[in-house]
Amino acid sequence: MKNNHFFYKLFHWEYWPSFLFYLPNIPLALYLAIKAKSPVFFSATNPAIKNSGNGMESKFDTLQLIPEALRPKSILVKPTESYVSIKKRIKDSYIEYPLIAKPDIGFRGLLVKKINTSEDLKNYLAKYPINIIIQEFISLENECGIFYHRIPGKNSGVITSMTLKKYLTVTGDGKSSISELIQHDNRARIYHEILIPILNSKIDTVPKLEENVVLNVIGNHSKGTRFIDGNHLISKQLIQTIDTIKDQILGWNYGRIDLKFKSLKSLEKGEEFKILEINGIISEPTHIYDTSKNSYLDAIKSIADHWKILYRIATKNHFRYQISYSNTWEFIKEMKALILYTRIIKRLNL
Repeated sequence: MKNNHFFYKLFHWEYWPSFLFYLPNIPLALYLAIKAKSPVFFSATNPAIKNSGNGMESKFDTLQLIPEALRPKSILVKPTESYVSIKKRIKDSYIEYPLIAKPDIGFRGLLVKKINTSEDLKNYLAKYPINIIIQEFISLENECGIFYHRIPGKNSGVITSMTLKKYLTVTGDGKSSISELIQHDNRARIYHEILIPILNSKIDTVPKLEENVVLNVIGNHSKGTRFIDGNHLISKQLIQTIDTIKDQILGWNYGRIDLKFKSLKSLEKGEEFKILEINGIISEPTHIYDTSKNSYLDAIKSIADHWKILYRIATKNHFRYQISYSNTWEFIKEMKALILYTRIIKRLNL
């Protein structure tokens, strides 16, 4: 089975290792660094976020930049806090089950989980002794990622990528169990191992004929979510709505907004949506992973185009608005710490 997964991923480049999307752009990165007079010029892009969002920033702190009405109710818990205290804070914050638990420093969906009961949460926190965000589960049916930037000094910005997210789903045939349906689905079977603890006993149930079964509601590619290129849906009204949000998030100029919404029309009007998180300089224009509309070369070019935008914003912030670049050696230490932390997270995830 693992060999089958290997060959399937080999011939579907959306599953390729992330470094293969960045390695071809290293010469461009070096050229931009020389022009900017700093190897870490990008650190001046988003002054409101630590190192502009290089991956070591607190997601909880970044979440506080979002207007309260637009973000989910959330609390940050530390491994030293008693569960009695945590339960009280959840109650005081009006967060109900099911809820979402995720690392305060994290990416690519690592350890993000939907929690259904208090006992499940207690076990989760005991298993993962790191800073954890506990967040209300937003039940709005649609999810997307919008990549937005605004050049400092401009009154409006640009949406360069819109990605619709389709949760991993199988359709019942009236006789096969969910587990069997997963094994017969090219995409779903890749994630079979991570789906077992999520579905629990439900994995052996038999869905009705034509019944759609959502296997995972975490909108991350590593959890099986399919990324769909939605760039054709970018409109002037949507840009104006994101401009209005940006006006309320000072010090953030570049990155991806991940949100859930009721409908595209309501989102365009700035109604009935919640921002799950905002990301900084390590954000990706995730529409590139829709292989039905984009080639591998398209993906590389899109990343290059976004690095050029990153350069424009960072250097303008630095030279015109005197926003300092990070200290290079301190930034390198941060990246080493990120690599170490990632290893720890991955070990916890085993």
